[in-house]
Amino acid sequence: MSTAKVTYLGNLRTKCEHLKSGSTFITDAPTDNNGKGEAFFPTDTVATGLANCMLTVMGIKAKDLNVDLEGSTALVTKEMTSNPRRISKIEVVFTLPNGVALKNQKILEKTASTCPVHHSLHPDIEKLVKFNWG
Repeated sequence: MSTAKVTYLGNLRTKCEHLKSGSTFITDAPTDNNGKGEAFFPTDTVATGLANCMLTVMGIKAKDLNVDLEGSTALVTKEMTSNPRRISKIEVVFTLPNGVALKNQKILEKTASTCPVHHSLHPDIEKLVKFNWG
């Protein structure tokens, strides 16, 4: 069964629909590649997917540890290179809650590195991850 439907809307814009839920988002080409840059770029969705995945698996593990991660954030920075044009580096900086025991912090940080997106990204993509607790 298909996961998503992507429709080209013209002018280097796509509409992405998650088929199970019906939720949607738009992507645009970046301004440095003939686009409007008015929405996520396709490569932004890849970089952001890493942070989404890491927070999700951390949330699963946190539930087992009885740790509340609600309100945690991740700032994502993506760097591109050319020849070929591709993502060269993704930096993810997490801001997580106070009061989490050091042992649980280490467990959750290790869990983050096991997310499927992390394992799916090409090894040539540099991944810098920082965890700020409290």
